[in-house]
Amino acid sequence: MTTDDGEFRPDDPDAVVVHYDLDGWDSDQIAALTESLANDDLQHAWRGTELLVPEADEEAVDRIFDRLEDELGPFPVALGAGEPGTEFQLDDWAPAEIDLLRRSLVEAEIPHRWEGDNVVVAEDAEETVDDLLDAIEAGDLAPTDEAETAPDGVLQELFAIGDRLARDGTASAARTQLFDLLPTLSDGTPPFGVALGVWRRVLECANGVRSAFTDSEFEPARVSSAAEDLRDVCRPWV
Repeated sequence: MTTDDGEFRPDDPDAVVVHYDLDGWDSDQIAALTESLANDDLQHAWRGTELLVPEADEEAVDRIFDRLEDELGPFPVALGAGEPGTEFQLDDWAPAEIDLLRRSLVEAEIPHRWEGDNVVVAEDAEETVDDLLDAIEAGDLAPTDEAETAPDGVLQELFAIGDRLARDGTASAARTQLFDLLPTLSDGTPPFGVALGVWRRVLECANGVRSAFTDSEFEPARVSSAAEDLRDVCRPWV
């Protein structure tokens, strides 16, 4: 209800309030929504992750959601705290796998809620989520958010390093390039479109080349052999 003084009071027993459950929205999405509400002079209140607006403003707020969906979406589909669901325990999952699951659930528009390290999904989505978890655990699923990926061209760069060292295990420029590049890469952040399992194999091979250089007894032949493995695993992406 909006009072005579123009203030929105959602706890007023006579108020008709529209509730939007925004559980799972990230800070950037919340900030963009808050800014849009302020720019349109739409009164609102927050109760935890729930947005409350007067019924009279529902259509205007819905239009904001539609616009933000195009600009920033997709958004999470929340499974309410009282709604039944299937729980999946993810205590032993790596952060990169959790992040990939979060994005995948949002993109698939699967209703869900997080309870600590575990996720509860709509009962009719259990089989779909089972398959999704299997794909992530197997390293077969690739990230779809370009902002969360390794730099463009990194596989081509690693291929070139591997190719150079495969032909000459003493190539100092390629060695320096590899040693400078590896600390900037993470096994949880593959290039766009590359599955986690594939990327981890690439980094395993790259670290194998580095180890061949740092062994107590340096042997160029061992470097070249390890570099061949790196070159071969990168080849499909070049």
